[in-house]
Amino acid sequence: MAYDNMIVGHQELPGPNEMRDPVIRHELKRAVVWVSVFGGVALTVFLSQPLLLIFGGVVFAAMLDGGTRLLGRILPIGRGWRLMIVVVGVIAFLGWVVYFTGSTLADQVETLRAVITKQVNSLIAYANSQKMLDNNIVGAQASEFGKQIMGSIGRVTSAVSTVVGAVTSTVMIVVIGVFLAIEPRLYERGVAWMFPVDRRLHLYATLKDMGFTLRRLMAGRLLGMAVEGVGVWVLLALGGVPMAALLGILTGLFAFLPNIGSIISGVLIILVGFSGGTDMGLYALGVYLAVQIVDGYVIVPTVAKRSVDLAPALVLGAQLLFGAAFGLLGLMFADPIVAMLKVGLEHGSKDADERAEN
Repeated sequence: MAYDNMIVGHQELPGPNEMRDPVIRHELKRAVVWVSVFGGVALTVFLSQPLLLIFGGVVFAAMLDGGTRLLGRILPIGRGWRLMIVVVGVIAFLGWVVYFTGSTLADQVETLRAVITKQVNSLIAYANSQKMLDNNIVGAQASEFGKQIMGSIGRVTSAVSTVVGAVTSTVMIVVIGVFLAIEPRLYERGVAWMFPVDRRLHLYATLKDMGFTLRRLMAGRLLGMAVEGVGVWVLLALGGVPMAALLGILTGLFAFLPNIGSIISGVLIILVGFSGGTDMGLYALGVYLAVQIVDGYVIVPTVAKRSVDLAPALVLGAQLLFGAAFGLLGLMFADPIVAMLKVGLEHGSKDADERAEN
């Protein structure tokens, strides 16, 4: 009887393996957070290519939206009709590029590869004759070095000569971009639905600024691609430089990659130019410098830098990191990703300051 009274009067506490224990619940929450963070990072790395394709669709949607807004300044018609005109124009242009590169430039790709390898071998042989390199570099290693140089542009030249391997990714990016451009508000509301109600106005403002920044960045990028590609094509053709059309298209494509793209295209132009003699090489060098000066001192400051203002070293570092981690797609979209992160961090810092003041 006394033992029963002791049991009744004693207050039982939860054991260490029971979820009612506040310490266990707190530690479990912390563990779930850390596991979720590491799991999210691992899942992001594992799904990096599909995520980059989706982001490519967002970038393409920003281009379509920018073209639709620009067309609205001269055509007072509905947004749907303007978007359709832009989409048809883009598809027609891509079809022309595929047809032109497939029918006209296919043979020039192998010629370009042979010219670049020959020029690299000549440079190595000259360096060896001046006792700048070891004799073992000449010969087989020189050819291998030329292949490594061409390896950085291998995917692009393959995409120029044939559309095999790039069609699926391009189609996915285009389809996602078109759907996003048709109903952008629908997807904005879908993203906002995952946030608390009191945070949605801040999210909408952030997404609006991100869209504006991305449109301005892509406008500058497209303008730079057009100026560099057409400029190199026309000027090299006027100077009699071989493969001017192919070099122009490659230069325009590489212009999508700031810093790194201009270096690669410059190497190609100069090597092909010097394959026709010293005078032609100097002319090709002058063409490259003139085009880069126009793009770097006129287009970038007036369009891209004014809206984004990204430090060149930051962009180059991001390209190296994303390129090493995610390949060609990471290299292509490093600049837009950094720009979006910059806008998001700026809005987050501003919102934190406002909440601290209140």
